[in-house]
Amino acid sequence: MTVDAHHHVWDLSVRDQDWITGAELRPLRRNFTLADLTPQTRAAGVDRTVLVQTITVPEETPELLALAGEHDLVGAVVGWTDLTRPDVADELTRLRELPGGRYLKGIRHQVQGEPDPQWLLRPDVRRGLAAVADAGLVYDLVVLPHQLPACAKAAASLPGLTFVLDHLGKPPIAVGELEPWATAVRTLAALPNTVAKLSGLVTEADHASWAAGDLRPYTDVALEAFGPHRLMFGSDWPVCTLAAGYGEVLTVAGELTAELSEPERAAVLSGTAARVYRL
Repeated sequence: MTVDAHHHVWDLSVRDQDWITGAELRPLRRNFTLADLTPQTRAAGVDRTVLVQTITVPEETPELLALAGEHDLVGAVVGWTDLTRPDVADELTRLRELPGGRYLKGIRHQVQGEPDPQWLLRPDVRRGLAAVADAGLVYDLVVLPHQLPACAKAAASLPGLTFVLDHLGKPPIAVGELEPWATAVRTLAALPNTVAKLSGLVTEADHASWAAGDLRPYTDVALEAFGPHRLMFGSDWPVCTLAAGYGEVLTVAGELTAELSEPERAAVLSGTAARVYRL
C-alpha cells in the first residue's frame, strides 16, 4: 500500500481560496476535485490519501468529511476548528458526529499566517490543543522555520498529543540554506510525540529548475532526525503542480529514500501515515 498523507481539494464556485493571490499562484486559481486526483493516484499506485484543510472557515471541514464518506480514496481528514473557542471540545465532538465524521483524524490551523511566532504557546491555543489530544486526534503544524522553536515548546508541554510537521517546516530550499532550520527541526524531532511529512518540498525549491539533489540535504536532515518510522510521504497536490506533476513528486520521494531498507521505505510510503492517522 502507498499512502499520500497530504493533499487538498477546493471548488471556487463554493468558496474562494483567498490565499491564492499573485501571478505565481495563478495556476491554482481553478477547481481541483477528487475526480481530478483519482486517475493520478491510480496511475501512481497510491491506495489511500489524507485530505487536508486549506482555509480557516468552519464550513469547510464538514464538506471534507462528507467527501471522505463518499470516496474510497480518502482515508482520513485533517480539518480546522477555532482552537481558541471556549467550547472547542464540544465542537470536535459535533464534527465527529457529522456525516463522514469518523474520518476526522486531525486538526490544523494556518499558523504560518499568524504574526505572533509564539502563537502556539498562547494559553487559549494550548487549551485547544489539549482538547485535540483528549479527542484522540493529531495536530498538523503548517509553520515557517522561525516558528519551529514554538512548535517544540508546544509539543514538549503536551506529550499526549502527536504533532505532525507539514512540509518539513518549509525549509529555504530555493536559497540553499540549512540553518537555522536544521537545528530547529532536530530539536522538534527529539520529542517522541512528533512526526513529519516529506511533502511540499518541490514548491520550496526553484519551481522551474529544481532537482532531487536540491531537496536531498533537507530530507537527509529529516531522515536523521525523525527516522523513517516517523516520516511520511505527502504530495501536497494540487499545490505541487506549480513545480511538478503528481507522479513526479512520488518518483522523487522514491529517489530520496532509495538507500533505505525495504521496511524503512514502507514506513515512509505508507506505514507512518497509516499509524498516525489510523487508516
